[in-house]
Amino acid sequence: MTTRRIFLAGTALAATWDGRRAFAQQAGDRIRKIVILSDPQGSAPAAYQAAQLTAQAWRQLGLEVEVRPLPRQQQSQIVWYERQRWDTTMWRMVGRPERSDPDELVYNLFHSSTANSGFNFVGYSNPDYDRIAEAQRGAMDGTERKRLIVEAQTTIDRDQPYAFLVHPENIGAFNRTIWDPASIVTQSGVSIRNFWTFVGANPLTAQKTMVLNARFNLIAVHPLYVSGATDSWVTDLVWDRLARVGPDGLPRPWAAERIAADGDRAFDVTMRDGMKWHDGRPVTIDDVIFSFEAPAQGNSVPMYKPFVADIEKVARTGERTIRFSLKRPNASFVTSSLAKINLVPRHVWEPLLQDLAGKTESIERVKDPSSVGSGPFRLVRARLNEEIVLDRFADHWSAPRMERWVLRILPNPEATLAMLRSGEINFLADFGGDPELLMQLAQQNPAIDVRREVDIGFEFIAFNNRRPPFSDAGFRRALSMALDRKLMVQAAWNGFAAEANSHVSPALKAWHAGEVDNPRTGLAVARQLLEQGGYRLVGNRLHYPAGTKETLQPGE
Repeated sequence: MTTRRIFLAGTALAATWDGRRAFAQQAGDRIRKIVILSDPQGSAPAAYQAAQLTAQAWRQLGLEVEVRPLPRQQQSQIVWYERQRWDTTMWRMVGRPERSDPDELVYNLFHSSTANSGFNFVGYSNPDYDRIAEAQRGAMDGTERKRLIVEAQTTIDRDQPYAFLVHPENIGAFNRTIWDPASIVTQSGVSIRNFWTFVGANPLTAQKTMVLNARFNLIAVHPLYVSGATDSWVTDLVWDRLARVGPDGLPRPWAAERIAADGDRAFDVTMRDGMKWHDGRPVTIDDVIFSFEAPAQGNSVPMYKPFVADIEKVARTGERTIRFSLKRPNASFVTSSLAKINLVPRHVWEPLLQDLAGKTESIERVKDPSSVGSGPFRLVRARLNEEIVLDRFADHWSAPRMERWVLRILPNPEATLAMLRSGEINFLADFGGDPELLMQLAQQNPAIDVRREVDIGFEFIAFNNRRPPFSDAGFRRALSMALDRKLMVQAAWNGFAAEANSHVSPALKAWHAGEVDNPRTGLAVARQLLEQGGYRLVGNRLHYPAGTKETLQPGE
């Protein structure tokens, strides 16, 4: 597929818009066709429907729009690794537990340092925002940090690097005759599909295998690669971390027996005694130090690099103790670093990283040769398009109560419900179909227990800020304001979602900025914004401001 390079020049002139037409004098080039990459309807009907509603709204502004469904792996390949190629894409930021502290959302999503290969895949760049994101990390006073995080949200509201759509409700279900309902944990902003449920679920019968579902194929089972949402369920269970975010959203020691702050720039960690890797070798202090130093070296581990950026030194202080010295105060360090970095065996990963030294290739492209972790489950089989099988690691200090965890890739929601009904799966982890059908099933079958929780994460349309016309914040805002979020909630998510206009979910009540809620939206608002930016309708097609040229490079 060819790529396009577009050059813009000129200034915007005033225009008038009567709701259908604008004066065409001195208009610039016509805006090319816009392509929205989307999940297929069968695997993500809500996101697909949202893409169609978006296309309908944008066409009424005079744009030519195509919705192009792609399998998730192909969509991810283009969006993540070919960052110049695409215009817009449907995307989701899932509610991982460590995102209960908003630092990962505030810093990593939009700080310019993560644009080339990190989470800022849209290429948003704003020095003022960078300053805010950096300052909130170092704000040890809670009131001041809240002020900065609110300022971050209002800045993103103004610039609209994304068109936020909804914070979906996570809907999960399980068979209460197989799993003790008291042992199924609802995690704030995440729901029942979480680490604490998987470790603590208590089987009531001889059936000690949890069989659950996912809609999307996995990209990788890899402790140094932050890949898809489904992938993270597996890495959470196979690889330990020094801390974990508890069901209440607060961090707690995990592989660390104790974590103690010494002032605002140092943390002393005491490791648990007797930890083992799945290959039987002991987990050492050197392994832990390596796990935190590896992402900081060069660009070999780009996805995890932001989470160690504030670490100045990791040093052994005793047989089981480590000190983390920071370059600057970091209010979210325990959650965003100690509860984020996977502990990996040095004897497995050091040779691989040494081989990448001086190369442009990152560790993301290197398949894990052994999947050796120290977590409560060990990997038995990984067929990324079909099934993941994990077994209980009996030598873990918090060994699961179940014997086996089997994840099946089931893209069709109707087939998934049928399998829940028949007992072929006993834990519904990921449902993208009509929630009413699930509620009806629970009413008909008392063994099915349904739980709901508004997600920390959000569904959105990502604008490629690198490419005109999306490099213009005014254009992005106009297209975002054209969208009817209330309609999205009802028509696409069947009422099981909350409207979104922020990267900090209302599920995070202590951090969410209510002032960005309920923006003025609608086609009339969008047309007014485009008019103010100098965009013109010519023959019912939207054109750039006067003097603006859209030119393709020869051969592209």
